Amino acid sequence: MSNFQYISFMIVLLLLLNSTQTLCHTKGIRPRNSREKWLLANSTQTQFSEQQFMKWVEFVGSLKHTLFGTAKNKLFPSYTLTVDKNPVAGDFTSIQDAIDSLPDINLVRVVIKVHAGVYKEKVNIPPFKSFITIEGAGAEKTIVQWGDTAQTIGAKGQPIGTYSSATFAANAPYFIAKNITFRVLNPSSSFFSSLSLSLSSLSLSLYIYIYIIVEANVMQNTTPVPAPGAVGMQAVAFRISADTAAFLGCRFLGAQDTLYDHVGRHYYKDCYIEGSVDFIFGNGLSLFEGCHVHAIAQYTGALTAQGRSSLLEDTGFSFVKCKVTGSGALYLGRAWGPFSRVVFAFTYMDNIIIPKGWYNWGDPSRELTVFYGQYKCTGPGASFAGRVSWSRELTNEEAKPFISLSFIDGSEWIKLE
Repeated sequence: MSNFQYISFMIVLLLLLNSTQTLCHTKGIRPRNSREKWLLANSTQTQFSEQQFMKWVEFVGSLKHTLFGTAKNKLFPSYTLTVDKNPVAGDFTSIQDAIDSLPDINLVRVVIKVHAGVYKEKVNIPPFKSFITIEGAGAEKTIVQWGDTAQTIGAKGQPIGTYSSATFAANAPYFIAKNITFRVLNPSSSFFSSLSLSLSSLSLSLYIYIYIIVEANVMQNTTPVPAPGAVGMQAVAFRISADTAAFLGCRFLGAQDTLYDHVGRHYYKDCYIEGSVDFIFGNGLSLFEGCHVHAIAQYTGALTAQGRSSLLEDTGFSFVKCKVTGSGALYLGRAWGPFSRVVFAFTYMDNIIIPKGWYNWGDPSRELTVFYGQYKCTGPGASFAGRVSWSRELTNEEAKPFISLSFIDGSEWIKLE
């Protein structure tokens, strides 16, 4: 056998022997020794990544608030910022400026104390700026207001829609608001400024008289009350689009679509919510405890429009020990979602409640899938007689899941003491 034949034979033999050891990652093309080198290098990179990750975990764990371990929503701030309209009295003159000063990814509790005053600004908390507390000097003293509606023309020349009309929008988890008012500014509040131009020639006494009349009207009516079903008049005072948020002693003032309880678990304690049509709406899982819900409907209105769209969704609204008052004729809720779920328990209802109580959104098929209930409610509007046949007067066992913090898994994340 010639040398050339011998060498060729040995090469073929080696290839045949190695073919049983190749991996199938690329159909046997990549030999094991290359894979082993790749794994060795990759292991080094993995170990390095793990070391860096553990350093980050240790850093976060050393902070006053951490997502790891017990994952509790502590109230103790890592630091506090102040907002005051007077630049000398606070760190910032606007709430948005204070929020913008935080890191893009915030993992510690930051309390933003907003001093007394009316702050005319549109505020947005981005998704990764978690653990922010907005604390006012009192709901009657600290007010955030803006004047957008669903038909407001945005930067792209199109109506911004209900979602983007919010005066204040929170998109990050573990948000807390305390003792502050969120309001949709009445477009008529600009009426006086234009009116004053045409009254400049009037006597001072008449001018002052008209000023008082107009100003009184502006202060008493936060938004124009739209007719039921009005298009484009939706104006959101507050939108919460994140999980685990709490609201304590807050006021939400608007008319149609005042409070957009969009998604996530939320807790409202001792809040005042005012509106006319669907003024608490969305697809959150939310507990309202000790809240005052006040209707300003001129004719017919609806308190809730809960958007649960599937049996698989664990969402719904529960009102416990609340009070419902106001004007107009009010539905307790409309079936915005086909599996809408709303319960009122231990709640006082004024005589403004329509006896039927609930509306199927014009779709009789929703009567088979919604869950609407009452439990031990009081007041002239609470009588179950006359309620639609597809609503329920709950038994003790049926009401139990809805009347405590367990409804929103509150024991896991609400730490208010």
